[in-house]
Amino acid sequence: MRFAYADPPYPGQAHRYHEKREVDHAELIEKLVSEYPDGWALSTSSPALRDVIVFCPADCRVAAWVKPFAVFKPNVNPAYAWEPVIFRGGRRGDRQRATVRDWYSSSVTLRRGLVGAKPRGFNRWILELLGYVNGDTLDDLYPGTESMAAAKRMLI
Repeated sequence: MRFAYADPPYPGQAHRYHEKREVDHAELIEKLVSEYPDGWALSTSSPALRDVIVFCPADCRVAAWVKPFAVFKPNVNPAYAWEPVIFRGGRRGDRQRATVRDWYSSSVTLRRGLVGAKPRGFNRWILELLGYVNGDTLDDLYPGTESMAAAKRMLI
């Protein structure tokens, strides 16, 4: 099977990255739908979820990365302590494979060299969410710290 994962700069946050260019999420989701019919996952922020989900087909689901430790910003209450992951498709479950939760709990990463870098276990969860197995392909459309590639290597 052929899957994709996209973790682009979240809407309104491009200024925090070297390229400083906003991503056209409508175009990105159109690419995910047309080029990855087996399944895909897309990370976004909770404030952007409403704006991004409108571009998704009706059969998409939303999973959550819950952050027991998150950066608390002054005068922001409640804290932004979760991030949505929109996903579609994936390998069907069977009795041979453990059931995957639609949420993952892990603290944020610090000092990983890139704003928004995900913890190692997060990438493993994305692979499990899609039902990725050795022999499948997963294109990481925004590789950043290359942590998804490292997670795939750990499965071998």
